[in-house]
Amino acid sequence: MATSVSICSSFTGTWATSMANEDCAMLVKSVPTQVRLGKPIRSQPMMKNVNEGKGLFAPAVVVVRNIVGKKQFNQLRGKAIALHSQVINEFCKSIGADQKQRQGLIRLAKKNGERLGFLA
Repeated sequence: MATSVSICSSFTGTWATSMANEDCAMLVKSVPTQVRLGKPIRSQPMMKNVNEGKGLFAPAVVVVRNIVGKKQFNQLRGKAIALHSQVINEFCKSIGADQKQRQGLIRLAKKNGERLGFLA
């Protein structure tokens, strides 16, 4: 059994009063049909390691970064990552792995580096 609900009704139940049709029409007209919302504010995405400060090697990485400076440290880190990628590529060539397997190994190396604290 389907029932319908009407905004304008002549309800005279236990409630003290009911709305007259004119009052109901005025109420319906006063309700805005469109609601304007401002532009949503989005924060800038940050490339940040979720395991920052965690891991076995994180304290050593932070100490080295503070000693040599951030710019030189990032250059050194870039060289180390490039060298490690070359080692992975040479390993994949020697065992005959295809490009997809090579990319998977590089992703795995990055994930392991994050967990161990090398990217702190």
